[in-house]
Amino acid sequence: MGKVSFLRILFALSFLFSAYTKFIAPGYFEITLMDQGIASSRNLAGHLSRFFIGLEFALGAALLLPFYTRKLLLFSQFLLLGFTVHLIYLWSIGNTENCGCFGEMISMTPEESIFKNIALMLLAFGVYIKSGVDKHNPRLLLFTLLIPSMWLFLPMPDHASMSFSEYTHFAKAGRVDLSQGERLVAVFNLDCEHCQEAAKELAALQRKNESLPSIYVLFFSEGSTRPKDFDAMTNSDFPYQMIEVNTFFDLIGDSPPRLYHLSNGTVVNIWDKAILEAVKERFELD
Repeated sequence: MGKVSFLRILFALSFLFSAYTKFIAPGYFEITLMDQGIASSRNLAGHLSRFFIGLEFALGAALLLPFYTRKLLLFSQFLLLGFTVHLIYLWSIGNTENCGCFGEMISMTPEESIFKNIALMLLAFGVYIKSGVDKHNPRLLLFTLLIPSMWLFLPMPDHASMSFSEYTHFAKAGRVDLSQGERLVAVFNLDCEHCQEAAKELAALQRKNESLPSIYVLFFSEGSTRPKDFDAMTNSDFPYQMIEVNTFFDLIGDSPPRLYHLSNGTVVNIWDKAILEAVKERFELD
């Protein structure tokens, strides 16, 4: 294998890897598109995410073959340039969150991703210069079918039916997609002694068991206790979001605390009493 072929394949793999990291957690990428102002709704973000994932898969797969190399490299450079311009804008307004280029797998700030894109564009430009005349192969166009296939491999979820779909940002964690995997969501009143006791027990259990799903908290405040005071009293450090009084009463039972167990965005368990024992039994913990 020649040096140019090796660099072309390396460039192709970067697109395939980028697509894969988004494919395994599309919800996070959807939230990112909304946060960055690219999509105005979760539904639009869902369609855009599938388009970009399919496009990256198609580009990466096509670049693995020595056909239309120069045209594909030129297109990919313009694509990277467009992404970079957007990242420069995010950097200029002080956005330091994960840009979503590699999903949740590799967190990168806009600044870091800018340098990554520049390196990839230089790599692509070097391969472009060294590549000869494009070899034609009509069957290469079949790779474009990867783009619409994403709607088959990643069916659009019904986010409207998810009780927690609107909670996408938590202090100490940044963007969070509660529609993926197993999650625990606690609803606490900052001044509630029972909530403080439950938080203390859950925090101790989490430190002892790495297999326990991530715990996120929705806090309601009616007194002077602040989240940092709650953390100090309970020796906990859960990612949290503040909620208003009506939402709080909609989410609890007769009285707080309440713990929800989510699996891919669907509520599968709700615990109001003996929360610690219920969690231990459900996840087979000591």
